[in-house]
Amino acid sequence: MKVLIVGGTGMIGGHAALHLRSRGHDVTIAGRNRPAPGTPLGELDFLRCDYIANDLPVARLGAFDALVFAAGNDVRHVPPGGDEAAHWEHANVQGVPRFFRAARDAGIGVAVHVGSFYPQAAPRLVEGNAYIRSRKLADEGVRALATDAFRVSSVNAPFVVGTVPGLTVPMFQAYTGYARGNLAPMPDFAPPGGVNFISAVSLSDAIEGALLRGENGKAYLVGDENLSFQDYFGAFFRNAGRPVPPVIDQEHPLLPDSAICFGRGNTLYYEPDAAETALLGYRRRDILRTVSEIVSQYR
Repeated sequence: MKVLIVGGTGMIGGHAALHLRSRGHDVTIAGRNRPAPGTPLGELDFLRCDYIANDLPVARLGAFDALVFAAGNDVRHVPPGGDEAAHWEHANVQGVPRFFRAARDAGIGVAVHVGSFYPQAAPRLVEGNAYIRSRKLADEGVRALATDAFRVSSVNAPFVVGTVPGLTVPMFQAYTGYARGNLAPMPDFAPPGGVNFISAVSLSDAIEGALLRGENGKAYLVGDENLSFQDYFGAFFRNAGRPVPPVIDQEHPLLPDSAICFGRGNTLYYEPDAAETALLGYRRRDILRTVSEIVSQYR
């Protein structure tokens, strides 16, 4: 298939792009900034695109058989001092379905939306959190566009862990430096609580599975391992040759409370549906291997 990956210059979309290319697909990535030359992502065809502005002409969209959308806005994208609720409404609730509608109208036949796990894994949070509500409405808006000629599904992922060759992910670069003791005087600790994690490898498997076999209009809650934040940080520390840090109930500079929508000290654990996992064909028990890969990349 000729696949367009919006958000293909980031970790999730970039990993999916390289994975799909390795599987024989003709892949083009789209984003606001061109990837670095001389990197694997830099070798792919690139389209400059701001999905919120819906600025890809129909003729360009119509050149593709399939769309993977991995560009939804999260807490990192709110403009400083901006109105968060208004941003979520504009970027997610309105912007994402509008882009999918343009893809459908251009003749793309299959689309996968990479969304957030929160609305399915913790629906109780929807009403009280504007960000989570925006991801739910974006997901529903996208899947409502499904027709016999436009097969669309969502792959809704938890915390994603991974690497992409040639791409620096600042968060994981910082985690590695922290685990190695390079961020002193920041104390060594992990916040209480935990969540489900999935590797970029597993998520790319699931995205490919949804492209090939996804049920039209379906939202898939994917996930791999339930880990406490101590276990998660501890994996980085162990790979750096240092002891697992203690749990301290205070906001962590590298995992701020704003990133833990279910509340510091709580857990958001679940087991993905076995039949859906088999249908999408993604691997499990991949987090510790992935953390080792991250630490090796940024060591």
